[in-house]
Amino acid sequence: MNILILGASGRVGRQIVTYALHDRHNVTVLVRTPEKIQIKNENLTIIRGNVLNNDDIVRAMHGIDIVISALNTDGTTTLSESMPLIIKVMESEGIKRIITIGTAGILQSRTTPNSLRYQSSESKRKSTQAAKEHHKVYDILKQSTLEWTIVCPTYLPDGERIGKYRIERSYLPEDGVEISVPDTAEFTFRQIKTSDYIKSRVGIAY
Repeated sequence: MNILILGASGRVGRQIVTYALHDRHNVTVLVRTPEKIQIKNENLTIIRGNVLNNDDIVRAMHGIDIVISALNTDGTTTLSESMPLIIKVMESEGIKRIITIGTAGILQSRTTPNSLRYQSSESKRKSTQAAKEHHKVYDILKQSTLEWTIVCPTYLPDGERIGKYRIERSYLPEDGVEISVPDTAEFTFRQIKTSDYIKSRVGIAY
């Protein structure tokens, strides 16, 4: 399978690249700083570019079957500004499947009906900036024709791969406190082989 991974120089993105190459997929990454990708593999194509540049996205999408986005917010609006560009190129290239990393803040609140966690007392985060960015992306994906899945981890320490965790559609598993980067990446990568969570947000925690 030909997989495009966005955000490949971040903590979760790097791990997804490793899993995909281990599974012998052809992996393309679009990164602003290729030097940050320390992996050498004949199945890895590194493209220098920016997700806010339409031409760069078109180059990266050529011949791709599936897109995984591990882009993070970093206090910017890159996430919400890039998603319409990504979707437009995917639709024109006939690529249907996108799996993205979100945040537990955009899952449904258990305590406040019709609200998301970041809008309720359920979220302990003081800043809502990142959640608002992910909420915009969620709304943009809902309006698209794509087969999207948003993986929504809670607190994300580097940690180790345990391989055992709880998942729940639309909600954070009850009393879920954390999930490691490797386990989040593993679950995200596994979505390329299943349609269980198409057009869904998925909460993930130990």
